Amino acid sequence: MKSEFLNQFLNGVEEAGHAVMRWTRRGLRTIAKMNGPQLLVTAVALALALTIIPLAFTLFVIFLLIKLVITAFIVSKRRKALPPPVTLEK
Repeated sequence: MKSEFLNQFLNGVEEAGHAVMRWTRRGLRTIAKMNGPQLLVTAVALALALTIIPLAFTLFVIFLLIKLVITAFIVSKRRKALPPPVTLEK
């Protein structure tokens, strides 16, 4: 006997599979209707999008990490350079 959770999960996976197949068929039909120059422009645009977007995201993360490391070193040096706090003793 399968549990109710497993049945719901399997139904969700099956539904997702059907949705992917529908979108794939729709995309293939659209590509089949395109003429040569339109298909070429679409392929070049898709290739640029698939290469530029991850590159931009990667560079953003790298520069963000560099900024965090440099900031950590600057803050660490400034904390070491501060004089010890003054305490009031009676």
